[in-house]
Amino acid sequence: MPDPAVTADGFADIPPTTLADLLGREQVMDIGIRPLWSGMPRVAGPAFTVRCAPGDNLMLHAAIHRAGPGAVVVVQSGDLDHALAGGNVCAVAQRRGIAAFVLDGVVRDLAEIRAMRFPVFARGVLPIPGTKAAVHPLNTPVTCGGAPVHPGDIVVADEEGIVVTPAARAPETLTAARAVLAKEAAQSLDDWQLAHATRIAALLAEHGYGD
Repeated sequence: MPDPAVTADGFADIPPTTLADLLGREQVMDIGIRPLWSGMPRVAGPAFTVRCAPGDNLMLHAAIHRAGPGAVVVVQSGDLDHALAGGNVCAVAQRRGIAAFVLDGVVRDLAEIRAMRFPVFARGVLPIPGTKAAVHPLNTPVTCGGAPVHPGDIVVADEEGIVVTPAARAPETLTAARAVLAKEAAQSLDDWQLAHATRIAALLAEHGYGD
């Protein structure tokens, strides 16, 4: 699993939009998993993966005592009828240095979570808690928001979306992302506009469009 410090240093400055361009749709979670409070900072860290049975949140509650500092806890659930976590669970996760929750499900106690400024990306809020009876292994491959997530994959999340970089592709992806950002920073808006107009005109002509 990547060192959390290296992950934070390397990927925290890379926007999800840049990563999405490099990795493609498969590695991007769907639009339904969103930040649950405004002004949430970008988070980046290695995935600690959790699978919860519908209506049950036992394994997420177990994970907050096992995930390391800097980890992003990613949960496969798909259940919108029972909350996976509440204020105390998020407070303990924050106390232990966990970077964020990314949940294919819902939470409760949003006011508490917002007040402590713990980053939670989820499908929404519901006050009904889940049960604690179903045991699944931790840190096994999961699917969250339609994207495959393996333990140690690098999760980058902010208001633009959530992108998962496979651990094996992390070094090359980081290098490519930095090159893209450097190129963009060196290009003025005038230069971009000219290049864009030229490209669009060529595409229109290729498809037989004429003004």
